[in-house]
Amino acid sequence: MSNFDEREKAFENKYARDQELAFRITARRNRLLGEWAAGLMGLTSEETEAYAKAVVQADFEEAGDEDVIRKVLGDLVSAGVETDDQKVRAALGDKAAEARRQFMKED
Repeated sequence: MSNFDEREKAFENKYARDQELAFRITARRNRLLGEWAAGLMGLTSEETEAYAKAVVQADFEEAGDEDVIRKVLGDLVSAGVETDDQKVRAALGDKAAEARRQFMKED
């Protein structure tokens, strides 16, 4: 294998690892957001676990974060929680930072 082929393979492997890490961070961020929203809705620990999983699943509906925001905001409003789009987006950003920190500690 030539030096160029080895270098290309190394870049491909790094890209694959980076993509997997990004996916895992996003999934953790969504779980943390679900737990945050469940706390606002006063769910039990069992309900919180199920809701957090549902938020993670919601991210597979479409590309981007809008599906997650729409689900969480809709559920909060339906539960009578005083909130708006900005608060959910801010929480999403906070949970993204928290998820990244958690993964950095694991390494």
